[in-house]
Amino acid sequence: MVFPLDYLQHRLDCRFKQNERDQRIRDLTKCHEPFTKFDREVVDMPIQELVGRIGDRSIKAKDVLHTYGKVALRAHEKTNCLTEIMISEAVTQLDRIGGRTGGGLLNGIPVSLKDSIDVGGFDTTVGYSSFVGNKQPLGQDGPMVTMLKHMGAIPYVKTNLPTTLLSFESTNDVWGRCTNPHNSNYSPGGSTGGEAALLALGGRIGIGSDVAGSVRVPAHFSGIYSLRCSTGRWPKAGVKTSMPGQEGVPSVFSPMARTLDDLRYFVWAVIAMKPWVYDPTALCRPWAHNYEKMLENKTKFRVGVMRTDGVVDPSPACRRALEQVEAALEQAGYEIVEIDPPSPYEGLVLGSQLLNADGCQMFSSFFRTGERNDPGAAQMCFLMNVPWPLKYMYYLWVKFIRRDDVWAGLVQNWRPKSAYENWQLVAKREAYRAKWFDWWNKSRCDFLITPPNATPAVPHGAMKDAVSSCGYTFLFNILDYTAGIIPVTRVDKDLDQLPPTFNINKLNGVAQGAYKHYDATAMHGLPVGVQIVGRRMEEEMVLVYMNKVEEALGTGKYQPIPLSEVGK
Repeated sequence: MVFPLDYLQHRLDCRFKQNERDQRIRDLTKCHEPFTKFDREVVDMPIQELVGRIGDRSIKAKDVLHTYGKVALRAHEKTNCLTEIMISEAVTQLDRIGGRTGGGLLNGIPVSLKDSIDVGGFDTTVGYSSFVGNKQPLGQDGPMVTMLKHMGAIPYVKTNLPTTLLSFESTNDVWGRCTNPHNSNYSPGGSTGGEAALLALGGRIGIGSDVAGSVRVPAHFSGIYSLRCSTGRWPKAGVKTSMPGQEGVPSVFSPMARTLDDLRYFVWAVIAMKPWVYDPTALCRPWAHNYEKMLENKTKFRVGVMRTDGVVDPSPACRRALEQVEAALEQAGYEIVEIDPPSPYEGLVLGSQLLNADGCQMFSSFFRTGERNDPGAAQMCFLMNVPWPLKYMYYLWVKFIRRDDVWAGLVQNWRPKSAYENWQLVAKREAYRAKWFDWWNKSRCDFLITPPNATPAVPHGAMKDAVSSCGYTFLFNILDYTAGIIPVTRVDKDLDQLPPTFNINKLNGVAQGAYKHYDATAMHGLPVGVQIVGRRMEEEMVLVYMNKVEEALGTGKYQPIPLSEVGK
């Protein structure tokens, strides 16, 4: 009887959380009112000005909270991006303290959080029904949220994500499917997809996590900005995860924002708060103001272009965005260089083995009977559990009959690793990082530009085929480099069609999975971004590089969804 009862409890917990969310939304009567002129001014106001005006009380923090409550509810209606609704509690707390937020670098700014970050009084489900009811007592926030509140920020909603946190989609049984804010047939990205959808539709700032591209791909798919920080630069205490103990490719928590100005201010404010005082994993590394100023005054940079990861060439839309940035930088007088770095494919093979060295056991252990797995993670589990003799025969067939060395190399050692084997992989990771370190020194590049993904947003369920097509972002997790995303353009059904000579059957298995879902006509209007990459611990520098790219794009830079379109 254990399995039927387990499934019944799963369904009951999912229904409970969705009903609870719906009731919380219904109770927010003020947030259902139409947008006002004040709301539009708040959403478009630079964050520094908004903080200042809340501080001098020319704007009330509660009014700002209600503005972003309106934004959140309309974004949720359009995309199903929200999980825990914390607005009523935030309003109550503001009323208790007379509407004053106590100052701080984020004074009165509403901040949204991926549903893997602990807030006292609320569940942190990570999309698993077995995590329903795991809330900490009210007032006992995790260290990351404690720090945010000490900065004056107001956590007001949590956002949707995939179970396992290992997907570029954001769907789970507890909260349902989150959709792309530009096209409901497509994913907003993952695993921080709910954040991306909310921010694209008018949210201000948010926090997600990234182990293979999980704040960068949602930014690319949804048309926002994000920064993948190096390990230790951003706090990560006070969270829950699908893979506790996994350190082969460390997950990092990182910021996301609707605008680049918001992103830069958010990163600076958090580091200025000395996160190492709140989190033992955070490094004592203050903001490099002098170096940042020096870069801002620099007029010429050496920019390396990584056109492909050697596994999946970028689609026409993503190639066009990269070339648009390249042309703008060249026009601005920057030196553009072709690069030939150490094999990204080697990193993909190594990283995939490190990330799943446990044989996919940990993230699978939290599932209940009948609970939906992410299509991509399910594929990884399936292949991991194929008996080794059959898997070896499959490998031989792929390598010698299909003559697909790329896919064969990925499946060859796809099995659980012993501690001895895992240590060997970590040693190889360090040697791989050293090769990149030496190469970058010789290249003399200031920063790199690359596609964030081979394609724009994928349709729902596509990760079953495209799960291995993550090399453009995953590479920089393995290297632990700082990398940011800026939106550049949108898919154009006339400019971004595949050439008539394109033959998907001639591609390797990874590329076939990605291109199976590329359709420029169906994707028309979806955002397309570019990735800006620096070296380890170069958050200040990468933000300057991102700003230089936007300046070079000038009037041709990406325009976010206007508030007038939210809720339509």
